[in-house]
Amino acid sequence: MNQITQMETTGQNDLVSYLKDHMTARIVGQERFVDRLLLALFADGHVLLEGAPGLAKTKAVNALASTIDCDARRIQFTPDLLPSDLTGTDIYRPEEGTFAFQRGPLFHNLILADEINRAPAKVQSALLEAMAERQVTVGGTTYQLPDLFMVMATQNPIEQEGTYPLPEAQLDRFLLHVNIDYPSVDAEREILKIVRGEVAGDAPAPARMIATAEILAARKQAMTVYASDALTEYLIQIIQATRHPKVYGEDLAEMIAYGASPRATIALDRCARVHAWMRGAAFATPSDVQAVLHDVLRHRVILSYEAEADGKTPDSFIDALIERVPVA
Repeated sequence: MNQITQMETTGQNDLVSYLKDHMTARIVGQERFVDRLLLALFADGHVLLEGAPGLAKTKAVNALASTIDCDARRIQFTPDLLPSDLTGTDIYRPEEGTFAFQRGPLFHNLILADEINRAPAKVQSALLEAMAERQVTVGGTTYQLPDLFMVMATQNPIEQEGTYPLPEAQLDRFLLHVNIDYPSVDAEREILKIVRGEVAGDAPAPARMIATAEILAARKQAMTVYASDALTEYLIQIIQATRHPKVYGEDLAEMIAYGASPRATIALDRCARVHAWMRGAAFATPSDVQAVLHDVLRHRVILSYEAEADGKTPDSFIDALIERVPVA
C-alpha cells in the first residue's frame, strides 16, 4: 500500500495529528502557533510569523521541515543581501564558453526567511515574484519553483533599526500573518525543567517522513470541504465591511484607511475550509471563518492615522467586524 492510499484509508486527520504531535513534542506552549503553521501548509500559502525573540519561531519551522521528506533551507535576511542570493544567477563557464544557471535557495520546498524585514527593496521584489507566481526570472529566463513551495518568514516587531517595512503588495501575498505570544506560566515552568535537565527534552525522531505527494494530496482533499451559499455570503460581507465600514458604524469608518483585496476573500474561504478539514468536518461553518479571520486579515487592512494615534490595532477592528457583521 503506497503512502497516499494509506493516508486516505486511515482517515483524513491522521496526517494532521501526526504532524501536530511531532511538532508539539518539540515546541512547548505554542500549540496555536503550530496549528497555524499546519493550516498554511495544507492551504498552500505562505505565512508571516511575528513575535519577540526567543519564542521558538525558527525551532518550530525546523521541526516541521524535519518531518517532511523535502528540501528545506533557512535564509538569514540581512541589509547586504542581493536578489541573486535568493534566485541564483548565470555562471559563465570559460571551458565551454557558455552560461549555466546556478539555482539559488528559493528552489527548495520549505523556505525559512529569517528576519525578512532586514532585506532591502530589490530583494523583496525578487521574493515577491517567487511567492506570487511560484517562479523566478533571471537573465530573461523564467524558472518554475517546486509544486510544494512555502515561505515561512519571521520578523521581530520590537526592533526597528536596520529594518525595511514590507510593502503592502508583498504582505498581501502572505496567506496568514500570525502573532506569536509568550508561553503560559505552566509552559514556561516546563521549559525550565527541560533546560535544567529535570525532565527529558529530546523528543524521538519521526516514525516516518511525510512524502511531498501526501501533502499535495491532502491539499486537494481539504478543498473538498463544503462551503454553503450562506457561509460564502457571510465571508464576503466581512470583506465588504473592511471596504465599506460605515455600514456597520461611524466609528469603524474612522478606523480604516484601506480595506482588504479580493485576494483576502480567496484566502479567507480557503483557510476556513482547511480549518474545518483539520478538525475532521465535512463542511465549514461561521466559527471556522471567525477562527482564522484575524490571521487572514490583520496584514491586509490598513488603519487610519487617527486610529493608530489612538492606539487601535487591526485586531481590534477585526473584533468589531465579528461582533457586527451578522451571520448569514
